[in-house]
Amino acid sequence: MSNLILWDPHSRGVSLREAMNRMFEESFMRPFDDWMLAEGEMNHLALDVSETEDELLVEASLPGIHPEEVDISIVGNSLTIKGESTHEEEREEKGRYHYHERRYGSFQRTITLPAEVNTDAAKAILKNGELRLVLPKVEETKSKRIKVT
Repeated sequence: MSNLILWDPHSRGVSLREAMNRMFEESFMRPFDDWMLAEGEMNHLALDVSETEDELLVEASLPGIHPEEVDISIVGNSLTIKGESTHEEEREEKGRYHYHERRYGSFQRTITLPAEVNTDAAKAILKNGELRLVLPKVEETKSKRIKVT
């Protein structure tokens, strides 16, 4: 006796769920594939901005960047961080690349700060590829407690 197997024409198709999973995986699981826009141009500088009662703290990862390659400016409440990472062309060409993922080129990021800062007392430290900006708030923007009587 032989077994009868029914043929389902949709069994080889992709379900909507599988198609959506694949789309999200392509867009979110590999978000850095399109960081390089054109030759020598980078797209995005990721920042962390936190706030205490007295100051704002801005942190960014800048691997391979030297302090003299970074320009930081504050105009009003706008913070701009820009710079350029150069590619070392001094390597001997002993073969072809299998992966070439390190970013080179110019970058710039401008954000609006959540409080007014004292630019004269601001500090910027670039150590081990981590940029840390300490921006003291001006006296008028610090929160003040008012005692209710």
